[in-house]
Amino acid sequence: MIERTLIFLIFLVGFWAIIANKHIIKKIFGLNIINAAVVLLFILEGSRIGTQAPLLDMQVTNIVDPIPQALMLTAIVISVCVSALALALSVRLFKATGSFDIDVIQERLSHEQ
Repeated sequence: MIERTLIFLIFLVGFWAIIANKHIIKKIFGLNIINAAVVLLFILEGSRIGTQAPLLDMQVTNIVDPIPQALMLTAIVISVCVSALALALSVRLFKATGSFDIDVIQERLSHEQ
């Protein structure tokens, strides 16, 4: 039970980072924190299915399901790619507007049109 509470607190920290900050980079880090909390939750719940990996002994009866672990590994890779793209777009916006603040970016881009 304490594990789920800690994961929920990690999720809330990421959510707060998205809601409270106007800085684009901090919002991207908030998304990464939320992703980490979701991955931790899936791994925690996947570990409850079984307790042992069938590596050396094929007579193991309580085998861990490898699907949640494989899916979370895929989620981590996708998260890294999305974060890299978001950071690259943020740098591009900074070069165009001179700021990472969302309000300043919106104001400067609206004046250009």
